[in-house]
Parts: sequence; C-alpha cells; structure tokens
Amino acid sequence: MATDGSGTSSGYLSYNEPSIISILILISFFLFLAVGEWLADKMIRASLIGHIIVGLIYGVPVANILALEWQDTFLAMGYIGLILIIFEGGLAIRLDLLRQNLLLSIVAALIGVLTPIALSFALFYAGFHHAPLEAFILGTALCSTSLGTTFVVLSSASRAKSKESSRTDSDHAAAAAAAAAPPPPLVNFSQTRIGTVLVSAAVLDDVCGLVLVSVIHNLRGIAGGNGGSEATSSLGWIIGRPVLASGLMALLTPAVARFAARPLHRRFVAPRASSVSAQLVNLLLMAVVLCAFLVIAAYAGASVLFGAFLAGAFVSSLPGSEGIEETGEASVPPGFGASFEHYLGAPQKYVFQPLFFASVGFAIPFVELWTGEVIWKGVVYTLLMAFGKLIVGGVVPIWDLVSHKIRKGSSEKPSGGTSTGPSWAPATLLGAAMVARGEIGLLIIQIGLNETPFLTQKAFVIGVWAIVLNTILGPVLVGILLKQMGTRIAENPRWGVQAKRNGFDTEVDSEAQATRTSGGMRSLGRALA
Repeated sequence: MATDGSGTSSGYLSYNEPSIISILILISFFLFLAVGEWLADKMIRASLIGHIIVGLIYGVPVANILALEWQDTFLAMGYIGLILIIFEGGLAIRLDLLRQNLLLSIVAALIGVLTPIALSFALFYAGFHHAPLEAFILGTALCSTSLGTTFVVLSSASRAKSKESSRTDSDHAAAAAAAAAPPPPLVNFSQTRIGTVLVSAAVLDDVCGLVLVSVIHNLRGIAGGNGGSEATSSLGWIIGRPVLASGLMALLTPAVARFAARPLHRRFVAPRASSVSAQLVNLLLMAVVLCAFLVIAAYAGASVLFGAFLAGAFVSSLPGSEGIEETGEASVPPGFGASFEHYLGAPQKYVFQPLFFASVGFAIPFVELWTGEVIWKGVVYTLLMAFGKLIVGGVVPIWDLVSHKIRKGSSEKPSGGTSTGPSWAPATLLGAAMVARGEIGLLIIQIGLNETPFLTQKAFVIGVWAIVLNTILGPVLVGILLKQMGTRIAENPRWGVQAKRNGFDTEVDSEAQATRTSGGMRSLGRALA
C-alpha cells in the first residue's frame, strides 16, 4: 500500500520507531521540567518559573531543541492543563463567599483593568509618544490576570503551608498522640475570603480582556477604512457579544444548578452510586459538564476559560460535592474533589501543568529582548504595570474602613477589629497575586502584532518584557508573602477562612478563636459549626 510523504497510508499510520535522539530529548525535557520546578520552588517559592525557563530553552526562543510538531503538541496539551487548573479552581471555590463578596470582586476587577490601561496611555502616548491605538493594545494585554498562574500559586502555597503545619505539630505533640492523630488538613487559601475575592476578580479580568480582544480584532477593519453604519453596527455586536454571552452564562449557571441539576442528581445519580463506583461516576459527570460548558462558551462568544471556571462551580454546587474529605466517614462516597484528585491529580501536576507553563516559555521572543532601549523601557513599563495591579489590594483596607463606619453608625459591635491595620497582609496578597499576566497577556499582544497594523515590533517587545517580568514577579511575591504570613492570613477573622452557616460565611469571633488548636483550620470549622 502506497504511502504519502508524511508516512501515512490510505488506512493507517505507519508505525516507525522513534530515533534515539528524539527519545533522549523528550526524556531530558520532562526531567528538566521536574528539576526546574524543584529548584524554583526552593529558591523563589514559585515552581512555575522553572517550567517557563525550561520551555524557553527547549523551544524556539533559545535553543529550539524540541521539534516544532512537538512544541505544537505540548502547547495543545498545556492548554488542556490550563483548562483543568481553572476547572479545579471553580470546583474548590466557596460559592457562599463568592456571592457575598461579588461587589468587592467587581470593584477590584475594574481597578485591575482600568489602571493598567490608563498607565499605558500615560507612559506610551504621553511619555514615549506612541500612537494612542498602540497604547490601547498594550494596556489591553497588560490588564488581564493569568488565571492559571493564580490558581497554581494558591494551591502550591496551600500544600507548602500544610507541610509546615505538619512539622510544627510533630515537634510539640507526643509521639503516641502524633501517630494516632489524623494528618493535618490542607490550608486552602482559595477558600479564604481574600482568596475568593482574588479568584473572582481574576475571572472578571479575563472576561474584560476577552471583550477588549474583540475590539482589537476589529481594528483591522477600522484600518481598512470600512466605516459607515454597517461597520459601526458590526463593532457594537463584536463588543457586545462576549459581554452578553458571559453575563447570560454567569446568570443561568446557578439557576440551572439549583432548580434542575441538583434535584436530578439527588434523585437519579446519588442513590445509584455506590462507594465503589462513585469515583468513576463523578469523573464521567465532571467530563460531561466541562465539555458542555466549553462548547457553550466557545460558540456563544464567551471565554473558554470562563466556561471552565463556571463548569467547576456548577459541579461544586451539586449534592455531595464536599465528599469524604470533609465528612471523614468511610460510608460516605467520595465527592467530586476527591474524584478529580484520584483520576487527574497526578497527570495534571506532573504532565499537563508543567506543559502549560513550558508552552508560555515557547511564546517568549527571548533574543529580541536584549537591546538597550528595549531593556530600560521594558523595566520601566514592568514596574508601572506591577503597580497597576498592586494597587488593587487597596480595596481591602478601604472596604474594612467603610464597613467599620457602617457598623459604628448602626451601633453594631465590629468583629475582628477595625480596620486597616490587620488587613495589610490580605491586601498585599490580593494585589501581588494579580500581578502575573502569563498566557492571556501573551495571547492578546500577539493578536495586536499579527492581526492589526497598529502595534510596532519595538512596542511589542517592550510589552513582552512587562508580561514576562510580571509573570515572574507576581508568584515570587506571593510565595514570599505566604511563607512569612500565610498562617496569619488564613486565620484573619475578616479575610481568612470563614465558617459556613446556612450557606453564608460568618466571621470568626473571639470565642471561636479560643477553640483553635494546632490541628489546623478544619478543627476550627468544626468548632464553629
């Protein structure tokens, strides 16, 4: 049977043994991804930086060791990893905290979007005398927040803090008691109040970035001179479509979950899922829900990443989502979080997640970064864009101050202290965690370069400097902050872990704080229940 030039035949792909060079290259690539993760975690508390550096070296920007088809494959697999990271983030988020702090999240997201755009206009248009559309494209690329980086940094910090708690407990407990006691729970920063505000603000940033990307896509038509009422109408629909699609998905998802999915799951799925088959049933259900949301988001014009987050939140609202980890009862079937960890935890941690951050390294134009003018302008722009996100943390002390004034005016006794003093660590966490731009920023700025005539190569490289350095700077700041202040943030009465009462979060009062033991935050939750 004849084969074509690619080695394929009319009915099958010819099986050819890979060359020993290809095998060694792939082995070394995955080996160095693991080594780079370990080194970056030990040195700067941001393991994802190691993945980006390895991708930079093995990809086109530096040595181009991997074949182009492998880089394309790893980019696609890495994007699946990004979807899984965001889905898991939606699965773990506290929906009661999300509802209660929605207004604060919207304010934080708006500041995080508008401030970088305004600062970009100030620097490039007023300072460097670039065209206004060029400043707009750069500001759009730098107004986004990397959702994948945000979730990975929070989960990595949670695991590290859990290990530190375990070592502390073993130092102070008797050997027999330590052997009999259960392992300390995971300090999940994504379930703190400040973590919920951070995640929801980052998601809203992504939605705003999608809208602005639609505007950038349409700039080519503006450049071509296709004006008139028809072009204006088209521009309005292009801008309005992602806003409308995202808004409808955000509104309809909780309604469908509450009035349709939960009753159906409780009636048909839960009674028939034994503890043996529940893991597989949960996996199939999560896969169906995730694929459905991805398809809806893609065809409706919303962000696929936004769809992944809503899919995780949708699944987390179903009965039994807490699972065996929360109840501790062997007779209770494992929940969706346990099923995700059982089937996808290891592949995501050791394959998909490293490939995602390595693919970010593939997209960095490393060689073009090293000219004098580009370096100093890039560093200035980096610092300005870092400030543009760090300032978002200011909403925390302002919110505390306003809440204190309202309580004082209504003669309510404030819980957790007044103010702004104890809230500086949560405020810094919120601002620092939003600094990283990552994949979203690189995607937007490359659209501006390749699909419009308005962005010059020099401005593109300066923007890449800011994206890359902010993606490195953000996780490093968060890692250092959580290493030093992680426990204090998690135990903060207003911004840390909150107890659930009838679906709403409550602040930790002083009596509950007295019941906290070295066992971790789960014992606190039981004391408050």
